[in-house]
Amino acid sequence: MDALLAVRARGITKCFGDVVALDDVDLDVTQGRIHGLVGPNGAGKTTLLGLLLGLAVADSGQLEILGSPAGRALAAAEGVAGFVDGPGLYPSLTARQNLAALAALRGRDARTAGVDDVLDQVGLTDVADDRARGFSLGMRQRLGLAAALLTRPRLLVLDEPSNGLDPAGKKHVHGVLDRLAADGTCVVLSSHRMDDLEALCSDVTILATGRVVFSGPLGKLAAENRELDYRLLTSDPLAARLLAAETDGIHLVDDAGARRDGERLVVRALVPALDELVVRLVRAGIALRELAPVVSPLEAAFLALTEQQEAVR
Repeated sequence: MDALLAVRARGITKCFGDVVALDDVDLDVTQGRIHGLVGPNGAGKTTLLGLLLGLAVADSGQLEILGSPAGRALAAAEGVAGFVDGPGLYPSLTARQNLAALAALRGRDARTAGVDDVLDQVGLTDVADDRARGFSLGMRQRLGLAAALLTRPRLLVLDEPSNGLDPAGKKHVHGVLDRLAADGTCVVLSSHRMDDLEALCSDVTILATGRVVFSGPLGKLAAENRELDYRLLTSDPLAARLLAAETDGIHLVDDAGARRDGERLVVRALVPALDELVVRLVRAGIALRELAPVVSPLEAAFLALTEQQEAVR
């Protein structure tokens, strides 16, 4: 196994009765990076995360985690932690007691296991002595992350870690994950939130009907994407519309939101054509106040690739 890989999967297949959850999946996940898993419901994301955590074993194929072949089910590799389908917590115990109990199960004393440290990392120090049954969904997610951090994992596997988090909580958790990756931990996470994945992940794997339809850097995904719709706000909407109509590769889009607004223009283009339009606007003395994709490159690619996979199924 490549020393830089935290996960190496080749030809992984997993079935549940007649249902094929994963179909000949190949996956490489590099150490010290945050790798996102994307896919519609039923695509196989949760099954793949479960294999990484040792909650199940593949029916066929090879899976190596942190340099060693994946073992039997219910025996996660040393250095692997995380949760699938939400963290498992003791509702009658406080946050601190939950973590102390987990530390004791691993034969460690809560006073030396770093319980207070991980509570501080995830921003739960102020509620450390509150019972988990009263926690919001976002607080339970953060406590589950703290539980995973107790083991100082080299591979952290998370299922929808931003679920239920308010903007401040999400920013805090993102900061924790960024610091972990900077220190060499590999993070694999699934999410339905494309903005979270684009903010966090350097690499992404898109699954559809149990198969990998893309795996690689986000930049490559955007480069391989089709034309995107972009929303422009300028100092002279009418002149900008005329320039756009005259620029090769630019297609005006009849967008309902832009019509109601009156000042915004929506165009469909590849990046080179969009760059040319921006240059022409500047030369014409038209100020560009906003330029953003209507749908993010990741979401556009996700929709296109998964629809293609469904069409050939």
